Amino acid sequence: MNLSDNAKIILEKRYLRKKDGVIVESPSEMFQRVANAVAQAEKILYKNLTKEQIEEYSNRFYNLMTSWDFLPNSPTLMNAGQDLGQLSACFVLPIEDSMDAIFTAVKEAALIHKSGGGTGFSFSRIRPKNSPVRSTGGVASGPVSFMKVFNAATEAIKQGGTRRGANMGILRVDHPDILDFITCKENSNELTNFNISVGLTKEFMEALAKDAYYDLKFEGKVYQKLKAKEVFDLIISRAWANGEPGIIFLDRLNEGNPTPEIGHIEATNPCGEQPLLPYEACNLGSINLANMVKDGGVDWDKLAQTVHLSVRFLDNVIEINKFPLPKIAQMVQANRKIGLGVMGWADMLFKLRLPYNSEEAVELGRKLMAYIQREAKNASYNLAIERGSFPNIDKSIYKGQQLRNATCTTIAPTGTISMIAGTSSGIEPVFALAYVKNVLDGEKLVQVNPVFESYLRENFPSDTAQKIINKIADGAKISDIKEIPIEIQRVFVTALDINPDWHIKMQAAFQASTDNAVSKTVNFPSTATKEDVRKVYELAYELGCKGVTVYRTGSREEEVLVTNTKNNPPNPSDQNEDKKTYPRPRPKRTFGITEQVNTGCGKMYINVNYDQKGLIETFITTGSSGGCSGFTEGVSRLISLALRANIAPEAIIDQLTSVSCPNFLRRRAIDKKIQGKSCPDIIGRVLAQELKNWQENKFSEFTINQSISEALNEVCATSENEKKPFLPLSPAEETELIQKGLCPECGSSLRFQEGCVTCDCGFSKCG
Repeated sequence: MNLSDNAKIILEKRYLRKKDGVIVESPSEMFQRVANAVAQAEKILYKNLTKEQIEEYSNRFYNLMTSWDFLPNSPTLMNAGQDLGQLSACFVLPIEDSMDAIFTAVKEAALIHKSGGGTGFSFSRIRPKNSPVRSTGGVASGPVSFMKVFNAATEAIKQGGTRRGANMGILRVDHPDILDFITCKENSNELTNFNISVGLTKEFMEALAKDAYYDLKFEGKVYQKLKAKEVFDLIISRAWANGEPGIIFLDRLNEGNPTPEIGHIEATNPCGEQPLLPYEACNLGSINLANMVKDGGVDWDKLAQTVHLSVRFLDNVIEINKFPLPKIAQMVQANRKIGLGVMGWADMLFKLRLPYNSEEAVELGRKLMAYIQREAKNASYNLAIERGSFPNIDKSIYKGQQLRNATCTTIAPTGTISMIAGTSSGIEPVFALAYVKNVLDGEKLVQVNPVFESYLRENFPSDTAQKIINKIADGAKISDIKEIPIEIQRVFVTALDINPDWHIKMQAAFQASTDNAVSKTVNFPSTATKEDVRKVYELAYELGCKGVTVYRTGSREEEVLVTNTKNNPPNPSDQNEDKKTYPRPRPKRTFGITEQVNTGCGKMYINVNYDQKGLIETFITTGSSGGCSGFTEGVSRLISLALRANIAPEAIIDQLTSVSCPNFLRRRAIDKKIQGKSCPDIIGRVLAQELKNWQENKFSEFTINQSISEALNEVCATSENEKKPFLPLSPAEETELIQKGLCPECGSSLRFQEGCVTCDCGFSKCG
């Protein structure tokens, strides 16, 4: 196997089998473990197979994975051949309108999270808030309040020690509580374990087109009418502000529902690409398109062979899977959904010298996915001949036909597995051609896209190639590199170089031949307007997408993108005047000074703390001789709140030092040790001095960075250049770092793609 250093680290941290915290298998042994386990399905399905024939399948599966032509989803790599044995990533659970049903769903979600899966829910069946509850005589608290219960339960569970909990919350746009839902993540400290999407209906989209009103209703009762445009504007405003909510088109999901007699699709998995019926699960895997290039073109024969073996692999996974609930096992066995997708699309385009933002690339994507879909259906047909069709086929759109799997294709997020394979994620454009990566010992390494690096090494002297890499890693755009021809500059484009329309065109091209849905994030520069977001949403509906997620650079409270953003400064004229400002979370560790001062009311102790960005908080207490402790605590809290909300310290100091107190001045006339004209004035003077100390670097940058590094890197320690086993942070500590835009596992900056916050070390907020 050709494993990069980054891939080795990811495998060691997340996938390789451990005993008492110590790694007990190599990467090769891990893939052999998975291949052997998946090959056992052949023994189950074909009783007369010899040991040698089963070993032959095991070898084929092993070569399929270790060549990086295909990789299954993470739970399969982690759990195949192990006692846990839960191999699926995606689940959907029903939530009905009763306390018993709601808390049954909480329990079932906990079991799924513990097994390593993510869960999706529709909260649309829960009655609106303030509705009467007959059994108690009280009133209902509504869907959003119960989402917080699920969020808290997720926070309390660490998924088998390997994957964190992740949820998707969906509410129909015609639910009476839809406005509360749209704004439920306005505060970044709320619902931190949820992605949210609004389920848009055909009726809503028609009302939007006519600039008309539509009904908010529940169980046949109309609660009120809202103008569709105003609701759509609110969705756009929140998505522009922080990327959520996303949108899904419910009717379009059900148009693609292969088993409508079995149930109605209301929800998806956490990243939105897998619509599922209640209690369904789907196991996913992805073909590496970067490996399907030969002699400057697509190697269609190799692609077909890879599709057929991958479909067999995924169908085998269903056979050996240990599901967390009997009801899930029954549904999965009855419909046998699999989701074969792709990764390495951007790298394939690089190799073919096709710009991502071109009609040629879009048409190739459409042709390629149609080919994969056709071959996947052929493979599923062949398996049905051998093994039988999925049991619910007579209640499906395939009645009278033969097909092993109700669905065959999904374009899923591939963040971690694409890193292992050394290729680009899903169908996303690359995020950066070169960037600086922080490692745990404080060293900085330059990471380079392998196809781009090959181009440079083949066409430039090594010193020139390295200079170009360093420039781009430092924030330069490829268009700034004059040595690179313009036609090549057009090829090696990155996510933010591409007009958002091309993101949607590419998503739609792949969606046209995908059974389920497509995981894709439309990346906007920081200067994008709400109107830009609106156009993307409307284009997604027009071109046949099943849903869409957007992210505007820098739009979250803490910047979560990893590349240098000096080329995309924020435009003040685009800022939302109605947007609320919330303080960033308090750092886990700070340092500072404590100053004792004499005031008109006795002694006061003023503690001023710092982090890497400057003054961060104050703690103020009074001495035993008196003073208003409640007042000083209140002032202290407000100062800390303002500092963490990025209010200029000078503005805070100016307000404090302008306050006079008559009692204070009278006492100062008696006691010459008292300085200033009020308690706020003295606090302001101490802040001013410490701000000056900060600016003059009396607290050295080394000391500051060392303190922050210790706070972030407590998860690991080094001894004799050997990493000790990973020690997880508490859920609260992990969430706090994510909100700050920092990876809780390596301390690097996070980025947003494929519908989730991720890091190049392999961490994903969505598991």
